[in-house]
Amino acid sequence: MEHQKWYEINDAENMMSPSLLVYPNRIEENIKTMIQIAGRTDALRPHIKTHKIAEIINLQLKYGITKFKCATIAEAELLATCGAKDILLAMQPVGIQIKRFFELILKFPNSKFSTIVDCEKIIQEIAKISEAKNIPAHLWLDINNGMNRTGVLPNSEALELYQKINDNTNLIAKGLHVYDGHIHESDYNLRKEVCDKAFFPVLQLKNEIENSGIKIKTIVAGGTPTFPIHIKRKNVEVSPGTPLLWDQGYASNYKDLKFLPAAVLLSSVVSKPDKNLICLDLGHKSVAAEMPFPRVKILNFKYSQEVSHSEEHLVMGCNESEKHEIGTICYGIPTHICPTVAKYKNVLVVVDGKVTGSWAVAARDQIITI
Repeated sequence: MEHQKWYEINDAENMMSPSLLVYPNRIEENIKTMIQIAGRTDALRPHIKTHKIAEIINLQLKYGITKFKCATIAEAELLATCGAKDILLAMQPVGIQIKRFFELILKFPNSKFSTIVDCEKIIQEIAKISEAKNIPAHLWLDINNGMNRTGVLPNSEALELYQKINDNTNLIAKGLHVYDGHIHESDYNLRKEVCDKAFFPVLQLKNEIENSGIKIKTIVAGGTPTFPIHIKRKNVEVSPGTPLLWDQGYASNYKDLKFLPAAVLLSSVVSKPDKNLICLDLGHKSVAAEMPFPRVKILNFKYSQEVSHSEEHLVMGCNESEKHEIGTICYGIPTHICPTVAKYKNVLVVVDGKVTGSWAVAARDQIITI
């Protein structure tokens, strides 16, 4: 198609609407950019919660990335099935999840699994099962350095917990895990200032632990906005996830990160309920709805604002609504890609304007086999 834009597909009218399109060539460029920022692959531990897709894991393996981070047992199993060697479950397992964690270790002996903990109760429960099964458990101490979601504060309690992990013969202390998702300043210099300030108590904790005679070999730190900052620290692994597909929220907020949008929503105009209003079939079930408006950036026509959003419909103000007939195909970049992907069982793969197949969002459910 002459003058075809990068996101357009040749036979869009024959595609299910809404659908989520992914562009492998762009994903590969994002992987290259991520590695370029990191300077090496051995300090990268990308998170797969954004995509949950085997083919994207395999692309990262192709470029020499061997360490990964995930949020669920299903994601960990998907990584192991793809042959990932080093898998960090970055969600403290509780209840039946502890049992499932050990089932992973038994089922996939060629992969090394670890997980995070932030309290003595779970440390003891994991140690008890570890002893019973004669399987050592690799644990990272989860540190709360300001996000106030999970983790223990970097104080004397954290020191005592790390010592308990290290002293238990059934456990292997891996290091510290620090996610600073609360840091989202758009200006890089300000973001670095806030990041460094929040990380300073972590470094103090590390020194206290080492002064007690325990070596901290590695800290896993940061997400997408802060990984270019943390990667410059010694003995720190970084865990970007969103760069693989990118989204409009990060593209708008972080101009210093030059990743390409690699996932696009295909939708249709299904109604024009009033003058200067159009309605798309892009409801809560099709695009992440937890963010304030706007929740998607439409690429192929101008609109003024998002008016309302419900389960099946997205109504938008459009001063040029007369130009867009009912049935018009729309392409849009979601504001938040991670929960958007999880709404789809499969994504459509687009190469040079053609849909060449589909990839399963294999770890969107709670269980694969374990």
